[in-house]
Amino acid sequence: MTIRGLPQISTGRNGVGAFILQCKRLDFHYCDWAGSSRGMNGFIKSLLPKFAAAHPQIEITVSPRPRKHPVVVGHYVNGKTKSIEVKNMEPMQVLQKVKLLRDASGEKDKRTTKPVTSINESVRGIWSPYHGNGMRV
Repeated sequence: MTIRGLPQISTGRNGVGAFILQCKRLDFHYCDWAGSSRGMNGFIKSLLPKFAAAHPQIEITVSPRPRKHPVVVGHYVNGKTKSIEVKNMEPMQVLQKVKLLRDASGEKDKRTTKPVTSINESVRGIWSPYHGNGMRV
C-alpha cells in the first residue's frame, strides 16, 4: 500500500494580502485668493500628484472653497469622516497631516486604562512573588 499525502487545500498566510486600507477618500478644499491656503496650493501643485500615484486605492477630490481656510477631509469605510484644518502650513506639513488621515481608522480615540486589552480576564490572576511555595526572607 502506497502512502499518499493530502493535497494542499489552503495555506495560512497570517493576513498577507488581506489588508484593507480604512481611508477610502480624501477631499482637499482650498482657496485661490487667501494667504492661509498658500501651503495647500503648493502641496496640490507639487506633492499631491506623487501621493495620488503612490495610493491608487484612495479616491482624491480637489475642490476650491472661496474665502475659507483650507481643509483636508478623510472618509473611511466605516462611514465616519475626519477633517483637519491646514491653514498657514507649509506643503510638507500638509503632507504629514494627509498621511495622518490616511493611516487613521476613522474611529474615535479611546482612552485605555490598562496596557493590554483582552476579551477574557486572566484565569491565574495577578502574579506575586509571595504566592506558591512562598519566599524565604
